[in-house]
Parts: sequence; C-alpha cells; structure tokens
Amino acid sequence: MKRVVITGAGTINALGKSVPETLASMREGKCGIGELEMRDVDRLAVKIGAQVKDFDPDGLFNRQQMALFDRFTQFTLIAAREAIAQSGLEFNDELSNRAGVVLGNSGGGMTTLDDNYRTVYEEGKNRVHPFVVPKLMNNAAASHVSMEFNLKGPSFTVASACASSNHAMSTAFQMVHGGVAPVMITGGSESMLCFGGVKAWEGLRVMSKDACRPFSANRNGMVQGEGAGIFVFEEYEHAKARGAEILAEVAGFAMSSDASDIVMPSKKGAARAIAGALSDARIAPEEVGYINAHGTGTAANDKTECAAVADVFGQHADHLMISSTKSMHGHLIGGTGAVELLACIMALRDGVIAPTINYQEPDPECALDVVPNVAREAKVDVALSNAFAFGGLNAVLALRSV
Repeated sequence: MKRVVITGAGTINALGKSVPETLASMREGKCGIGELEMRDVDRLAVKIGAQVKDFDPDGLFNRQQMALFDRFTQFTLIAAREAIAQSGLEFNDELSNRAGVVLGNSGGGMTTLDDNYRTVYEEGKNRVHPFVVPKLMNNAAASHVSMEFNLKGPSFTVASACASSNHAMSTAFQMVHGGVAPVMITGGSESMLCFGGVKAWEGLRVMSKDACRPFSANRNGMVQGEGAGIFVFEEYEHAKARGAEILAEVAGFAMSSDASDIVMPSKKGAARAIAGALSDARIAPEEVGYINAHGTGTAANDKTECAAVADVFGQHADHLMISSTKSMHGHLIGGTGAVELLACIMALRDGVIAPTINYQEPDPECALDVVPNVAREAKVDVALSNAFAFGGLNAVLALRSV
C-alpha cells in the first residue's frame, strides 16, 4: 500500500480568497459571518451567513465559461487552480490518464436552481437557458476540473450532506493508497447562500440569527457558509521523486453509519468513525494533539461529538485540543470538511491551533479544551478532522506531520 501526502492546497471562502488569506484569518480568530447580501433578504428570518464578499468572477472566467459555471463550480475551479499551481504538477501523458478528481458537494447548482425557479414561477416564462442542467448538476465542478487540467482517470462527485468533502477525500486517499491513481484532486465546495437555499434551511429550525457559538452553553444554532477547499493527494514516492513540497501526510480514515435517525446524531456512530480512523492510521489515541470538530453550534451535535471524543480518548480527551472553525467560516455543508482540513494542516505545519470563536459560556456537557476565542501555538504531530452528516453518515480523516 502507498503512503499518501498532500502537495497542494487551494481555497476560497468567507475568510479569504486563497490559502494564505484563510490561514491568516484563522490565526487572528476573524469572523467571516455577516449580513447576507442577496435578493429578497427581507423575506428571510435568518439574515446572516458566511458569504464570499466582493467576489468578481468576470476576470477569472470567459463568457462561455460563465454560461456554464454555477457559483459552486466557480469556487471549485479557483481553489483547484491554487492547489495544482502549488503542487507544481502538469498532467500529461501517463499521469493524465491515471490522475482523477473526487469532490464533495451536497446542493449542486443551488444558485442556478433558484434563479430558474424564479424565471418559471415568478416571471412566468416558459423557457430556460439550455445549459441549466449542466450548470446545476452536482458533478459539474468535478467535470470542469477534469477538463481544465486534463485529468482522465476516475472522476466523480460524492454527496453525503455535511460529510461530503470528508467522504470524497477519504475515497481519493483510498485510490492513491491502493495504487489506483498516483495523484487525485479532491476536496469539496458549496454555494447554498441564495434565497431558496437559506429558506429551506430555515425550515429545519437549526439556524442561528446572530452568531455561530460551538460548544458555548448559550449557542443557538448553525450558520451557513459558502466556498471551496481543494487538495492534491499524491503518492509519497511520486512526490519525493520530483522534489515536491509536502504539506502533510494523510495517514488514515474511517466511515460509519449511525443507522438510527435522519437528523439526530449518534454518539456510538461518531465514536466508531473516530476510533476507526485511528486504527486505520495505526495511531494511538495519545498521539493525537488536535481535532478539528464538526462543531456546528447546535446542542445535539456539540454534545454528541464531545461525548464521542470522551469515549474514544478516555483520559487523553482532557489533554487534546478540539476546535470548530465553523464559528469563523460558517457551515459549508458539502464543502465544509475541505475548508476545515486547512486548519489541520496549519496545526501540523505551523504549530498554530485555530480557535473556536464566539465562545462565551462553559457547557458542562462540552467540557473539553475547545481553544476558546484565541488561536494557540502548540506542537502537534497528529490531527483528526471530523464530519458527521444528516442521515447519520460519519467520515473522519487522520493526518500526520511529515
């Protein structure tokens, strides 16, 4: 089996339009959540979100591309360009034939869907643009990444709600680990911050109207975000032979299903995924220094996750750091795990632990070191990234410093 390393990273999200900008914001504990700027915002009960503000795609894509790319696809390509540029890879000949793309996404082209519902139902028009289907399909971003970079190997999209990115990255890891492909482009993206997207989530009654406060006793719900995180997963010897800079090693992963409830999380299911990732990576619980939590800011998720961590780590749970960066960049649903992986890489490479901001009141049911409000310098050799989705679908990645 092959060792798998990360040789490129790219992102665009509410904290920054690149990896350096995003990591700087995480170090500063910057909040990317603010007032939503969109059509009919006055009809929404929830008027906040982590939007990518001042975003102008016109200078990044030509007219033909703009006709084909929904906002989530635009975000994906921007992040992919950054990640692949950092990796230094060029995809041609045999590498082109074997390298592929596995991305996570939950909502697809929600902005395109929202716009065209308006066209048909509100404006009463009987025809829509011929490219509506290619724009809104969940696999659009993966397809356009494969075309732009000449990736002819396995390419597809994984949709498992809030765990989509972690499931996608776990699948990409498995492909490189098993020798199916020497390089995979992976990660995820989402853009649900349109009227229909926010209105649908309002119906669940899990959204905060003022702030995302994971693990804080006075939390009152999650806040949506948007953006993308893309990575280059590469076989270690392949990366070493070409002198590539290695950001971190993907040491293992695990997936589990609660098989119990469509929205309520299960401690046992989450714990099995965490323990499975440690086992797959051959990492002892005591080696883990940092966990990027799923940490949505809902009581059910936060308490369940903390209980699962306590069960798996025992006494060591009191000695590891766990933070939720959703407090800063919001919940990107299908893209969230990809942006959160950046915090794990920052912990391993730079020794900086991203904080859980907006933390105000201790919760006895979340009595772990949640790195409240201020980033922390600490040496970390192993980090985990948790993702626990509606439907009871769990995916945990284990990363190691190199």
